Amino acid sequence: MRKTYWMVRLVQVAAVLFALFACLVVLIYTPFYSQLIVKGLNYFVPVEVNEVAAKSQKQAALNDQDSYEPGSDMWIARQAYLKVMEDAMQSKNSQNLTLIQARYKALQQLIEEDQQKENDEKERPAVPLLASPASEAAASEAADPARKVKALLELNSSENKELMAQYIEFLNTHPAEQPASEPVDEEIFKDIALIHDQNQQNPPKKAVQSEPYAIVVLGGGLTLGDNGKDIVVNNYTRLRLETTLAVKNQYHLPIVLSGVEAPYMQSWLKKHGVDAKLLEDRSMNTCENTRFSSLLLQKKGGAPTVILITDRYHMPRTRRLFALNGIETIPVEAPMPSSLTRWRPSEKNYDHSRRANYEMLATMRDMWFGTECREVP
Repeated sequence: MRKTYWMVRLVQVAAVLFALFACLVVLIYTPFYSQLIVKGLNYFVPVEVNEVAAKSQKQAALNDQDSYEPGSDMWIARQAYLKVMEDAMQSKNSQNLTLIQARYKALQQLIEEDQQKENDEKERPAVPLLASPASEAAASEAADPARKVKALLELNSSENKELMAQYIEFLNTHPAEQPASEPVDEEIFKDIALIHDQNQQNPPKKAVQSEPYAIVVLGGGLTLGDNGKDIVVNNYTRLRLETTLAVKNQYHLPIVLSGVEAPYMQSWLKKHGVDAKLLEDRSMNTCENTRFSSLLLQKKGGAPTVILITDRYHMPRTRRLFALNGIETIPVEAPMPSSLTRWRPSEKNYDHSRRANYEMLATMRDMWFGTECREVP
């Protein structure tokens, strides 16, 4: 009799569990489940900016005009040139502008020659028995990329500051002939306009924390084109880019494209008349998206606040990671490839629920166990 009782209880428990599971499955296929998850993420996930990390963006003078690799010799030479030009403009010594430009071209040529020599040295076969201490030091530096990039985080770091001073002295004292008879190079006028815009739009001492300085767009994946050969952006990325076009019309700000999809995103935007110059194309996950994009913005002059474009489920986790990197985000949600129904269960709703579940679990992992991504690109 007792055995029969326990069997009945077991069947009852199994029936209740099955009914609960069936209700959960039905709920997942309704539009309410994903909405509940995203509301919970927006409520519980903190987005307070890390004040220590925010100091790296305090200059708030983002500039997307330079095409040189941030931290490179050419990039530092460009900053030195703009500073010397600005000093000459402030002293109203305009006759020296063409001379400064001639010295800058000479400096660029010297840097290119040095880089060519370094490339030639790298192409030579290495002989382990003849390795010099300098090469050993370089190897140790390559083994610790975080230490190398840390020195390039700021223009006023010890290495960059010394090199900057050398370039400034070169631009002020190098014996170069004053181009008299030749017409003035149009690049001078572009550089003057750039310096003027930077001084007018980005005063370093009056940065407003809530004012956006850039538009950051996160890639959502790639796919094959209709011909089955070409790689193109998938629907997630395309919808984020379409949202970017609308935001760009309202806010005329530099655009940062983040993710390995960045070159393909840039091509898509160019076809629609928008030129995005800031590419972060090395990140492989959301943690690296935020870290590498923050590093790029820092090297380009700093952006305390950015407009962030991604889908609604990805937004809370991404905002938190940007905040940990010292950047405040203004969220602009891009639509999903499929839309929710009003109330009835649907396979389209399941796509949203699956995306919500992934982001919920990823957020819990990040908050409880920390993120796992490379420190530097």
